[in-house]
Amino acid sequence: MATLGDIGVAAAFNLLSAFVFFIAFAVLRLQPFNDRVYFPKWYLKGLRTSPASSGAFVKKFVNLDFRSYLKFLNWMPEALKMPELELIDHAGLDSAVYLRIYLIGLKIFVPITIVAWAVLVPVNYTNKTLELQLKNVTSSDIDKLSISNIALESDRFWTHIVMAYAFTFWTCFVLLKEYETVASMRLHFLASEKRRPDQFTVLVRNVPPDPDESVSETVEHFFLVNHPDTYLTNQVVCNANKLAKLVKQRKKKQNWLDYYQLKYSRNNAQRPIMKTGFLGLCGQKVDAIEHHEAEIGKLSKEIAEERERVKKDPKAIMPAAFVSFKSRWGAAVCAQTQQSRDPTSWLTEWAPEPCDVYWPNLPIPYVSLAIRRLIMAVAFFFLTFFFMIPIASVQALASIEGLEKVAPFLKPIIDMKFIKSVIQGILPGLALKLFLIFLPAILMIMAKFEGFTSKSSLERRAATRYYLFNLVNVFLGSIVAGSALEQLNTFIKQSANEIPRTIGVAVPLRATFFITYIMVDGWAGIAGEILMLKPLIIYHLKNFFLVKTEKDREEAMDPGSLGFNTGEPQIQLYFLLGLVYAAVTPALLPFIVIFFGLAYVVFRHQIINVYNQEYESAAAFWPDVHGRIIIALLISQVALIGLLTSKKAAQSTPFLIALVVLTIWFYTFCKARYEPAFVRYPLQEAMMKDTLERAREPNLNLKPYLQNAYIHPVFKEEDEEDEFDFKSENESVLVPTKRQSRRSTPAPSRISGASSPSLPPEVVPEHPERAS
Repeated sequence: MATLGDIGVAAAFNLLSAFVFFIAFAVLRLQPFNDRVYFPKWYLKGLRTSPASSGAFVKKFVNLDFRSYLKFLNWMPEALKMPELELIDHAGLDSAVYLRIYLIGLKIFVPITIVAWAVLVPVNYTNKTLELQLKNVTSSDIDKLSISNIALESDRFWTHIVMAYAFTFWTCFVLLKEYETVASMRLHFLASEKRRPDQFTVLVRNVPPDPDESVSETVEHFFLVNHPDTYLTNQVVCNANKLAKLVKQRKKKQNWLDYYQLKYSRNNAQRPIMKTGFLGLCGQKVDAIEHHEAEIGKLSKEIAEERERVKKDPKAIMPAAFVSFKSRWGAAVCAQTQQSRDPTSWLTEWAPEPCDVYWPNLPIPYVSLAIRRLIMAVAFFFLTFFFMIPIASVQALASIEGLEKVAPFLKPIIDMKFIKSVIQGILPGLALKLFLIFLPAILMIMAKFEGFTSKSSLERRAATRYYLFNLVNVFLGSIVAGSALEQLNTFIKQSANEIPRTIGVAVPLRATFFITYIMVDGWAGIAGEILMLKPLIIYHLKNFFLVKTEKDREEAMDPGSLGFNTGEPQIQLYFLLGLVYAAVTPALLPFIVIFFGLAYVVFRHQIINVYNQEYESAAAFWPDVHGRIIIALLISQVALIGLLTSKKAAQSTPFLIALVVLTIWFYTFCKARYEPAFVRYPLQEAMMKDTLERAREPNLNLKPYLQNAYIHPVFKEEDEEDEFDFKSENESVLVPTKRQSRRSTPAPSRISGASSPSLPPEVVPEHPERAS
């Protein structure tokens, strides 16, 4: 068991590691050849160019101004200077609100830490229970600062109950104010934001089949009848996944062709030669330019054939469409109401913004989504429990006893005081961290299989799964000894009343492990985040081996996005640990505070200078953040109830049940009061924005702006001059049909898209193309 000295050694080691990372970052960011790695966002915005240098050749790669190295920590105050409103304009509301999660951690835990150390630590430490126990009962110095040092049936437990109430009320107060602030920020952002296609567009799924009409015609007729004053246009969803793969292949071939042509233009004496085998390492030698021209020709032919198939094959058109309206008000009404008597057809939801759409999932039939999600739910269940088996094995090896058992020849080295402190203070947390490296990628693949149609929803689903995995495996799996099967068997055989007691008894015993985990994953992990060692290496490898054009250079320095699916669940684990141990082992709280402080500064710097968010959801993820902190509160209360029950504090324990009820009531209140702002768009706001827009631009014609907004990107890339439109062949004043509903369908104007009065069939004008 780790002692206070072991924790001190581990803390010093991790702080030293973080400091080394910060120094390395400060040095590397000053080098001219790393500028695109540490400031890519400014390059993508066109506000920064490569550092100019004159004189010695070495100055192009190394910064020789030694005075600049003296201020190696000046990036910290610089990261804090940008005001929040400017940050929203610079990086978007999602990034700004993501930073507020770290601020909430500081707002919650700084006061809790001060109060806990001022009240609970003296109450725990001045008791002598652990010193009076039998000699064969082991305890660490940290246990003397925890509730474990309180005797059975002691009146001192009332202090812990009062503090649990104080911590809960303070957390709920902070959450309430923050929910109100973020909801207000979201509504203000939506009201002040520039015009975007998703403000006028809904995604319609499960369009009923009609033997007499195409999907586009069916959609147009339905919305002209049911939304006659607001419907504008629609864009059907096509299955262009195969076409997208072909276009991607041709793009790679074109890139290589540009490279070889550039190489040949610099040296006309010899034509470039390449091998056609694996990675160009084996196979027949051929002329590189002629080979790639031939390959591009073949791919272009395949692409043309696939494009024609997609346009003409009815099976390539899915029963779904992006439907655009003349106003935000019209889109809000459609997105938030039921469209037909059958609740399983004409399903509408807000369309993601075009850059947020995950196009490969749009062709998935809606009826198969429920089956896919059931399969993934079962798969995630088994992944969660069986993943604990290798984690438990690695954790066993990452201990003094485990190492001595596997490698007895290392015993003399392991028994050295410093080595022993490092192993006990670092190795368990490091082993767990390494084992979780591939988990986010697995969870993202599962989310994609489930069929979510936007990148933001994919990340939110993956984040939910990651959070549940951390809760079961990292938290519950670490405090309850044994493999996953043993834990499952234990919980199944126990009554529901015994589970809180089992968890409560185990919580104080694992405090030292979680302290080491916070230092390894939190402190060192955050310092490693700003160093960006992996992106740095990948950029220079790409720049040396693969970059052939300026476009390649831009792709090589692609900074990626914030990674909500991995970052937010990790933050929630620290909220869970802090709230659970606040009243049990307050010694853990300073480590939590240091993490939130470091993380806030580091991620503020990264958001300002590095990360380029792919999409903007206007902080739609905030209800998930709020709900998970509430779950952490409930778990902390249940664990404390179980712990006090084991301490035979029967008289005081029931007072915590009321706290659980109050917390649940608080969650339902916030959900009813604020969550609608994150799932619905108020009609009042929509009408206000429409009215202002009409006043500023009375002659605005939205149809050209919206008509091609949701065309698959592969067609936009292919037809920059002659843009492809699935509706172009069918769009008209009126579409001839055998359906009787057409007799009462208003006819939109070809020029403005405005609806005209219903016309009897005998005066319906012919389609211009057919009339000619």
